[in-house]
Amino acid sequence: MDVGTWRSFGLHSKPMSPESRTFTSQRLQLHFLVWGDESNPPLLLIHGTRDHAWSWRRTAEALADRYCVYAPDLRGHGDSGWATGGEYSIIDYALDLHALGEAIGRAPYTIVAHSLGGGVALQYAGAFPEKVSRIITIEGLGRHLWDRREARPAHERMRRWVESMRELEQRQPRVYETLEAAEERMREANGHLTPELARELTEHGVRRVEGGFAWKYDNFTRSGSPYEFNMEDARDLWNQVRCPILILFGEESFGRRMGNVDLSAFHDYRSVRVEKAGHWVHHDQFEVFMSHVDRFLAE
Repeated sequence: MDVGTWRSFGLHSKPMSPESRTFTSQRLQLHFLVWGDESNPPLLLIHGTRDHAWSWRRTAEALADRYCVYAPDLRGHGDSGWATGGEYSIIDYALDLHALGEAIGRAPYTIVAHSLGGGVALQYAGAFPEKVSRIITIEGLGRHLWDRREARPAHERMRRWVESMRELEQRQPRVYETLEAAEERMREANGHLTPELARELTEHGVRRVEGGFAWKYDNFTRSGSPYEFNMEDARDLWNQVRCPILILFGEESFGRRMGNVDLSAFHDYRSVRVEKAGHWVHHDQFEVFMSHVDRFLAE
């Protein structure tokens, strides 16, 4: 019986119990989950912004028969530490990913990454191509590809960044009186989620606070950088990546605006658009997503 048939019978419906571990990067204690037997090849799952490692539960369970799966909570997310001063640029996340790889000590890694996580994975693979064997990026090439506005002058970017950071200092986490209220917000953010999945993501994505529940992520993860990432830098990093790459987009997401983006900087890639899926392709069309993943990893 193949993997897809096992899934269709619901044999992964009861969550496996991953092992919880920590590692250190830039003096931050960061958390990650481990599914599967460490005698199997290593695979990393990297979540997107304001998400968490447990979001990968179904994907991890589907791959744990072939891989040992490691899923970190990025800094400022899930059960990982929050950065003093709000240091949440893509280069900080890429440094953390390198630290995780060194802590595991099993390179080269297969990486499956979503949104921000995809950008982080490509930065890491561009800087350390020898440490990555395959990449699957879900809506994770970067907004600079479809945001066509002219680059703002440096003084404007710097002024706006300073103002936004000061604003974030005053921002307080939103508190939901009940878990059901937080779950409702989760479903508002992604209408494709089933009630069961929305509940699971919410339960692992909130912490108890005075008055109810708040999301685990640090509000400073909303901060940007005055030094805008650009296509020239992206292409230089992409050009260093030597492993095969699978690029997935949701047909109903903002990623559809990419049009005919020049991906020629990649050496070995293919791209797929998944119908009836938004930004969270791996949640919205899980079976279709896994069919692409299984096929790519089996090659």
